[in-house]
This record gives sequence, structure tokens and C-alpha cells, in this order.
Amino acid sequence: MCRWLPGGKGVAVTERPYTLLSCGMSIDGYLDNATEERLALSNEADFERVDAVRADCDAIMVGAATVRKDNPRLLVRSAALRDHRVARGLGPSPTRVTVTGSARLDAGANFFTLGDTEKLVYCSTATVAEARSRLGAVATVIDGGRPVDMRWVSEDLGARGVRRLMVEGGSTVHTQFLTADLADELQLVVAPFFVGDSRARRFVSDGRFPWNPDRRATLAAVHQIGDVVLLRYALSTRFNTD
Repeated sequence: MCRWLPGGKGVAVTERPYTLLSCGMSIDGYLDNATEERLALSNEADFERVDAVRADCDAIMVGAATVRKDNPRLLVRSAALRDHRVARGLGPSPTRVTVTGSARLDAGANFFTLGDTEKLVYCSTATVAEARSRLGAVATVIDGGRPVDMRWVSEDLGARGVRRLMVEGGSTVHTQFLTADLADELQLVVAPFFVGDSRARRFVSDGRFPWNPDRRATLAAVHQIGDVVLLRYALSTRFNTD
């Protein structure tokens, strides 16, 4: 069976990865503030939890805006967790994945330069040539459609052997996965303060979400981690309680 992108590219349909969305936000739903300084929304105990979740995944995805603004490392921090992955025949850290419409990414960003792991860049058809010229030496650039088709991206990751995908934002990518009903689980950490500035980025932007007053998401677990709280939502029948 083959599914076709708008640009005429086909791919055999593969089961998409189990997809876990991970996000930290303020009480009023913001991912950061409106300044250039990064806002700490979690604590060390929760960073350790996230590190363990990362170590259990095959790939980590962030949007291009997150790569540009936050310059994330997306590496497993714990040496013990890295060693455990290697003992299982995996790389020390999961494959890194980003999605871009404009190809405005710096080949010198941490996403591309840190760690010995595969890097995948899905871009729109119109910017494939530019992306390969700019990033081809540091990543595998993949035509994701016009515009990028997130369902196809998910299926393509499955075809590449990704069985468990962790999506760490930002707002645009979270919105795309949620509105397309491509998420199996949401891990939402709430920090104990307000941002109170509409210029800052929220957890999601406007969209038609499958979960609404007539179809409520299932709250599977609540955990206090120091001064933050973790809410785990089951968003599909594939939800894994482990």
C-alpha cells in the first residue's frame, strides 16, 4: 500500500512511531517569556526524568524555531543511561529530527554538531535544494512535501526504524501533531508561576484539536516532582503506562 504526497512522492504506509509529546509550561500556558533569556520551567529532578524518557526513545524531534532560539543539545545526559543504550546496540543518544519550511538553520548549531548520532531534516519541497546546500554535510535532508506533511514525516520515521518518537516542541510542532491526531501520549509539566505576557509563545497555537468538551483527553497520571507537577494524558489506544 502506498500513500502519496502532494508533490507526487509515494511511500509504503508504515505504522507510525509511538509518539510522546513532552512540554513544560507556566501556569498560564506559556513555553517561555518574551525576552531572549531562556526561561527555566522545570527543576533538576524533572530534568533527570526527561533524560530517562529521552534515553528510552529512538528519536527526538524539535521544530526549526526551537533549534534557532534555544540551540538545544538533545543528548542523553546520564552516562549510565548512555551506557545502557550502547549495551542494547543503540547509539548513546537518540536520532535528532527537525522540521523546517524555510531551511533557515545554522549548520553550526548544537543540533548538528554535538554527539555522534544521526540528524534528519524534513523540509518543504520548495526549499530542498537550499537545505541540502546548507546542511547536507551535517544531516540527511528529506523532502517532506509542499508544505511538510507531518503524517508522512511520522510514517517515514517509522520506515526508518523509529519505533518510539519524543516530540519536544516548540508550539508549532506540538500543534501540528495534536491537530493531526498523531500523538499517543502527552507529558505536560506545569511550573509554579505565571508569565503573563501575550508576546511569549504558548504551548499550542490555534487549531482544531480532536480533544474538546465533547471528547475529553484521558488523564492517566499525576506526579508531583518537587515544585512542578507532571500530567500524563493518554491520547490514543496505544498509550503505554510504563
